[in-house]
Amino acid sequence: MKIAFLIPDNRDEFGWYDRPEPVFGPAPDVLLRGFSELVQETGCEIHVVSCSRKPSKAPQKIYGGKIFYHQPLVSPLGYLKTLYFGCRRAVRSTLRSIQPDIVHAQGTERYCAYSGARSGFPCVVTVHGNMRSIARLNQAKPLSFYGLTAKLEAWTLPRVAGVVCLSNYTRWNVEDLARRTWVIPNAVEERFFDVQPRRPENLQLTCVGTICHHKNQNALIRALAPLREEFEFTLNLYGATVPGTDYTEEFESLLVQYPWVKAHGHVSREKLPEVYANSSLLVIPSLEDNCPMVVLEAMASGIPVLGSRVGGIPDLIHPEKNGWLYESGNVEEFRAMLRKALSSSELLRILGEQAREFAQQTFMPKQVASQHLEVYNEVLSRK
Repeated sequence: MKIAFLIPDNRDEFGWYDRPEPVFGPAPDVLLRGFSELVQETGCEIHVVSCSRKPSKAPQKIYGGKIFYHQPLVSPLGYLKTLYFGCRRAVRSTLRSIQPDIVHAQGTERYCAYSGARSGFPCVVTVHGNMRSIARLNQAKPLSFYGLTAKLEAWTLPRVAGVVCLSNYTRWNVEDLARRTWVIPNAVEERFFDVQPRRPENLQLTCVGTICHHKNQNALIRALAPLREEFEFTLNLYGATVPGTDYTEEFESLLVQYPWVKAHGHVSREKLPEVYANSSLLVIPSLEDNCPMVVLEAMASGIPVLGSRVGGIPDLIHPEKNGWLYESGNVEEFRAMLRKALSSSELLRILGEQAREFAQQTFMPKQVASQHLEVYNEVLSRK
């Protein structure tokens, strides 16, 4: 089977054109690692196609020489402002030269899903962020980034062979549009399973994510403030802010007001295992989330998770087994769950170990890649 993945190369998004290798998001990257393990076993031929505004260094084969890489160049005018006209043409041309049996587009946030649907080849799409839900949550204007991507998502999903959903929440979101759906969670890099938690005596609460409205860190800080009279803890926030927004201004004022909150800014993926190793508990206060990689990575690292009952988070957290859930916006329930978590270091240890066991059973890269192969075979058998 010849498979073509449409995946954004983050070098193009962030101007990292001098980097020698493609930089994919964590979820597609780990999935490709899983497929690189299956190439010899299955005889699959894997190609990755990533559009770029400028040429950058890239080997013909990546992941130990097991996966082909293609970088069609697209004028800056060929992106969202023209509804990805240039990306669509470049992707279609590249795919015609590859002649894949199936195309797998990663994400509806950028050009991949839309280009895959217009490619003329059998295509499945993985929805990473539910753009229509995020647009509603942010009350996005029709011509804003969220507004346009939500419309493109709605156009694309009925026109592909099916949608790979990272959670039952996404399945519920897309079942009115999609021809077929499959629920397969993200995979986790195997290095996270090797993390040895240090279980610090001074409780360290960790929250990882861009500082923004739907990640909800400001409400988290305010909800935690009264609990500082009962427990000695530090809240460590890892994530970049968006300069000049009201949300960032409020966030910065809260940092001044509460010195036990530490903002560390963006953290590289290379440093994330160290972040988890020094954590007592991961806290996810999101208002909208599909299948947060940080939850999977923390569990693989042996760290329990306290998360809001939104999106796909309830698929991942099994209360009293690998973490705790609370109703989003219910401050009293949040505090009650956190009291339970912080009252016993032994409980944190036990749930952390159970979280790692759950991750080992569910999120190993080769296992997740094999589940995707079953999807491709199903699509092709019905073609």
